[in-house]
Amino acid sequence: MYKLWATILKDLRLLLRDKVGLVLMFVMPITLVLVITSIQNNTFELVNDNKVKMLLYNNDRGLVSKNLIEAIEKIGMFEIKTILPKQNQHDIQYQMKANDALIALVIPHDYSQKINTQALQTATKALSGLGMPTDSKIDTNEVSILEIKLYYNPVLQSSFRGSIQGALASATKGIEGKQVLAQLYLLLNQKPAKENDEITNTTMITAMPAVIAGSYTIPNATEHNIPAWTIFAMFFIVISLGSSIVKEKLNGSFVRLKTLPTNFLITIFSKQIIYLVVAMIQVVVIFSIGIWLFPYLSLPALHLPTDLPGLALVSFASGICAVSYAMVIGVMAETQEQANGFGAASVVILAALGGILIPSFAMPHSFSWALKISPLHWALEAFYDLFLNRGNWQDMLFHLLPLLCISIALQLTTLLALRRKNLI
Repeated sequence: MYKLWATILKDLRLLLRDKVGLVLMFVMPITLVLVITSIQNNTFELVNDNKVKMLLYNNDRGLVSKNLIEAIEKIGMFEIKTILPKQNQHDIQYQMKANDALIALVIPHDYSQKINTQALQTATKALSGLGMPTDSKIDTNEVSILEIKLYYNPVLQSSFRGSIQGALASATKGIEGKQVLAQLYLLLNQKPAKENDEITNTTMITAMPAVIAGSYTIPNATEHNIPAWTIFAMFFIVISLGSSIVKEKLNGSFVRLKTLPTNFLITIFSKQIIYLVVAMIQVVVIFSIGIWLFPYLSLPALHLPTDLPGLALVSFASGICAVSYAMVIGVMAETQEQANGFGAASVVILAALGGILIPSFAMPHSFSWALKISPLHWALEAFYDLFLNRGNWQDMLFHLLPLLCISIALQLTTLLALRRKNLI
């Protein structure tokens, strides 16, 4: 036990001397967490909370266009600003830029007239198909297709633009349906319907996230980013630990240890203990920032999951895997430049494949196999089971088992490499 304690003290002194390694393990991930979460939180608010600013050019003065505007307002997705009708496309683009609007909607001057004409034709055809008498003077020839122009800022992503177009399409279809039903009432009863809403009610759709434990808390940018960049910080231990191992190999420390009455594996075990403790400190520091500092920065606070033992288990398993990976890089590398260069580059690549830099759902299907080889993917999914799905440790087993298998494989690789280099 004394030998292990002495080795731990030696490795701790080496770690404290590595100022660059400490910066990479703590300052860099903290900066990433603050910057990325701030940027992503603005995106989340744009999609989830803030309304999209819309400029409205209404060239029609009929009742139908007014009903359409009311229907768009009821969607609750848009902040509408009415602009005096203009036909000049350049003026629309200028107004969008001046008002910081993402979209502009132009309603044509004959919108109400054409909608009423189409509704009357549709109702007449329907009654004629049922063998009921209709007014023969009504022209049943189809009118030209209506066109409502939607201008959008090119910065809008195609998926978000599709959501906007879908919302507007639902509003226009609803107005068209009401007008058809109103014309049917007029043709059948010779009087308008009492209230169109009574005959066009639809099923209410209640949206809620699908979570394991039945909680309906909507995940925010903090719950996405804190676990992700904590894992990234853990694996960047490779810079400090890998460099330390290479340095001791080059200065002959490993060879001298073989001449002493001690087991070399104690040295390996000591380094893993030190850096596993560092990984746990990283978890505490970054999670504490999310809990206490984020509210002062107008960012959503991190709320820890109810299953704290499960959180500790995932953190511990991720730390072991990160330390195991760093040990492999340190033992295999011949120089510090190799350890630092390959270690940093490989962690960034594994982070990209694992869904930390790029969301896994955004990757091409051909890259789905790559997710399974990245330990960062399994660690991130285990954290997501806790934070996003509100699950417990049993729900995480599917992701923890591959992570532990990768750790065991890395440990065995380290031992085989040490034996091949005659270091043990």
